[in-house]
Amino acid sequence: MELLLEKLITYLVVAIFLIVVVIIYLRKQKRESKIVDAKIAIAKEEGLYEPVSLHPVINVNSCIKSGACITACPEKDIIGIRNGKATIINASHCIGHGACFNACPVQAITLCIGTEKRGVDLPHVNQTFESNVPGVYIAGEMGGMGLIKNSVEQGKQAVENLVKTINKNVEAQYDLIIVGAGPAGISATLTAKKMNIRALTLEQDSLGGTVFTFPRSKIVMTSSMDLPLYGKVKLFETSKLELLNLWNEVLSKNGIQIKENSKVEAVVPKDKHFVVKTLSGEEFTSRKVLLAVGRRGSPRKLNVKGEESTKVAYRLLEPELIEDKDIVVVGGGDSAIETALLLTDQNRVHLSYRSDVFGRLKPKNKSKIQTAIEEGRIKVLFNSGLTAIEDELVRISVKGSDQELVLKNDLVYIFAGGELPTQFLEKIGIMISTKRGEAILKHED
Repeated sequence: MELLLEKLITYLVVAIFLIVVVIIYLRKQKRESKIVDAKIAIAKEEGLYEPVSLHPVINVNSCIKSGACITACPEKDIIGIRNGKATIINASHCIGHGACFNACPVQAITLCIGTEKRGVDLPHVNQTFESNVPGVYIAGEMGGMGLIKNSVEQGKQAVENLVKTINKNVEAQYDLIIVGAGPAGISATLTAKKMNIRALTLEQDSLGGTVFTFPRSKIVMTSSMDLPLYGKVKLFETSKLELLNLWNEVLSKNGIQIKENSKVEAVVPKDKHFVVKTLSGEEFTSRKVLLAVGRRGSPRKLNVKGEESTKVAYRLLEPELIEDKDIVVVGGGDSAIETALLLTDQNRVHLSYRSDVFGRLKPKNKSKIQTAIEEGRIKVLFNSGLTAIEDELVRISVKGSDQELVLKNDLVYIFAGGELPTQFLEKIGIMISTKRGEAILKHED
């Protein structure tokens, strides 16, 4: 009897202990869920909940709350745990690393592009990166992969795929012409050299593509990448200058030259090969073509009077050389904010933004711009837009005001986003469709 009583007491103690553990766990889960709910509410209020690019979609029925996706994500507060399941907190800050996809132990994550509310225009490509036009391939930012690491991998894979179908019996100057010398284009160029195919790379501006247009101090890479003919690149918190120097070094060591300031105007199929024409009137023939141009290659214009002025620019290259100027920066995204912050120490800066609140800013940029506003280093004009750009001034309309604001001005920087080169692609014959939440990467059943 005593032995039975001891067992009952033991079972009771264990049961009480387990109940206490479960209560503590449930309270902790509830507390964590409240924190995540609050973060989601803030993200929605600030317009940061809708994804703008490649992003994870979580199957809550499969999720086991391992937290591996949260640990793997290089960004902060993209994914959180709510009610025992992973959930998206701040989709607008997701930049498409895809690390969460590979980290999930139960394959509960799918990588998608676009949403029902926010569609993304993308050209048609298959799994080998070939478009609907046979022989024309697409890799990198224009294909939906904006992250440098992903673009580098796509450029490499595209060349590895297309080289299998090159017909050496077709007469042409080159086996491959690569259009664009950004991350995907450089990777493709190095892969072509590695695979001993005759290739030519044409870049409308300078080596680096979109990366070249970043301000000198901007961080452009947060994870390692595998660069053809070089190997593993482990440059975390990398500046634009370091990355460009690395690319120049690798290209130089392998005797590769990029043909800069050669904007491609047309790609014309002819007798089983392609004629690639540039704005300067040059023509080249090639068996294959790889388009590795960026979505921001053509900056969106405001179409206001005086925008053709030489004092108007769509990128900032050498901020340290600009001082004692009256400057207007147009835009409310990260590029506009970073440009305004870089210029404010040596100049007088106004920031004009069409909305009443900044949306989709990186946390660091949001904090910095708020501090600059509070300290009076930058004057922000919300709900405003340029109406005219003149030699020594600019005119700005402000919502709710009957009078135009006239500001003394030396320089104007416009960051209104970039436009997909739709006409260029359609002229080639490439089909474009709007993706609204379609899966780009998913685990096979």
